[in-house]
Amino acid sequence: MRKYLWPALAGLFLFTALVAAEPDFASFSRDDALAYSQAVIGNTLEDVELMSTTGEPVSLGDYRGKPLVISLIFTSCHHICPTTTRHLAEVVAKAREVLDDDSFQVLTVGFDTANDTPERMANFRSVNDVDDPHWDFLSGDEANIQSLVRQLGFIYTPSARGFDHLIQSSVIDAKGKIYRQVYGITFATPRLIEPLKQVVFGEPEAPSTLDYLENRIRLFCTVYDPATDSYHIDISVFIGTFVGLIVSILFGRALIIEWRRSIKAGR
Repeated sequence: MRKYLWPALAGLFLFTALVAAEPDFASFSRDDALAYSQAVIGNTLEDVELMSTTGEPVSLGDYRGKPLVISLIFTSCHHICPTTTRHLAEVVAKAREVLDDDSFQVLTVGFDTANDTPERMANFRSVNDVDDPHWDFLSGDEANIQSLVRQLGFIYTPSARGFDHLIQSSVIDAKGKIYRQVYGITFATPRLIEPLKQVVFGEPEAPSTLDYLENRIRLFCTVYDPATDSYHIDISVFIGTFVGLIVSILFGRALIIEWRRSIKAGR
């Protein structure tokens, strides 16, 4: 009897834990929303079907192979979501300057399925002056949007302002794994670009020694300048390290030569 009882109890505890982990979407607690958002880091996104601004079907899996930033908005928002999108565009433009134009992709997805049609997503893009060719604005039906928002750890609830929600941009690596969550209507530039650097300059799909070395150099030489709030390539870091290594090797060689001479003189 016991051999059947323990698996049953274990299954019950697991079911209870899973139910407890799912938040109550009828209410909105910022602390709970933050914990729920952080809990999905490390998960790999499953595929969902969405729609482009022209109404064409788009698979989330089509974006695999390059890092991805996903921002969730609703088009009837007239202040917070536009401000968030414009600030994100400013930071993305800075990232493009040092991480290459096509090194990562961006998605803005409308989660208000009753209103966020392809046409309204196209208008939202136009009104907010987003012209990045590697940035798509997508919408979807209820089932697919619900699947996406839960995978991203995103909570939203109806309110007098339309919706209350945690403002987040999710950084996804090239294999579809959630790497970092970035919060706020506006945020410091490094909060998005630093994790992007890490996933862009991670190991390539078909690694070679030259690819690996190039990525390591670019990772460490892409530095933030707070005076200009921008990134640039500073090879002085690499040169300093290289010179230091050469000096250490020469100094070590000199010590070994002197040590050998001392031994011979002693003999």
